[in-house]
Amino acid sequence: MHLLEKALTEITQQPITTLDTQIPVRSYTPIDLSTHNADLEDLVVTDPDQCQAYIDQILKQHSAAVAYGGYLEQRNLYADKSGFTTQGKPPRNVHLGMDFWAPAGTQVVTPLLGKVHSFQNNSTPGDYGPTIILVHEVKGVTFHTLYGHLSLESLEGLCAGKEFRQGETLATLGTPDINVHYAPHLHFQIIQDMQNNQGDYPGVCSRTDLDFYSRNCPNPNLLLKL
Repeated sequence: MHLLEKALTEITQQPITTLDTQIPVRSYTPIDLSTHNADLEDLVVTDPDQCQAYIDQILKQHSAAVAYGGYLEQRNLYADKSGFTTQGKPPRNVHLGMDFWAPAGTQVVTPLLGKVHSFQNNSTPGDYGPTIILVHEVKGVTFHTLYGHLSLESLEGLCAGKEFRQGETLATLGTPDINVHYAPHLHFQIIQDMQNNQGDYPGVCSRTDLDFYSRNCPNPNLLLKL
C-alpha cells in the first residue's frame, strides 16, 4: 500500500458520501455494468435511456435511491464513442473511477476539505461534460478528486483556489444532453499526479495502461468506505 492509499484509508472509518447528505448510505446499492454481467447482453448500454431503465430496475429491486460502483470495471459503455478506440490498440474500456447513478439535479457534496484545482466543460462525445477537480492535502499527502457529468450551472462562480468544506454542496448532476450522452450520474475519481492536466483527466484506460493508471488513480472506496 503506497502513501496515498494509506492516507485515504486512515482519514475515517465511517462511510463518506459524495451525493446529497439527505440520502442515507443504506439507500445505496451496488450495480454491475461490466462486460461480465449477463443481464446486459441484450441491452444497448450505450443508449442512455436503456441504461437508465436498467439502473431503475436495480434501484427498484433493492429499494434504493443511488446505484454505485465501477472501479476498474471493463465496460461496453464506451463502445459507440470513437475517442475510446485507436486502430491497432486495445480499446479504452477499463473504468478508473466510481460512478453514482442518481437523478439529474441531485446535489454533489465534497467528501473532505478541498480547493478548486481546475474546471471546464469537456463536451467531446463520451467525455465528462462539466467537470470540477479539487486538490486536497491529508497527512502531508497531496491528491485530487474529479467530479464529472455535472450540470452547466455547477461551473458558475468557480475559481482556482476556491475552498469547499467537507459536506458542502459542490455541484449538481447534469442531464444526458449536458453530460455528453450518459444516464445521469457522478463520476468520482481520485488522482495523485494530474500530469499537467487542467479540468480533465482520463477516466477510462486500456488494459495495456492499467498498471500505471490503477496506481495513479486508487480505489475511491478506500476513502468512501461504502
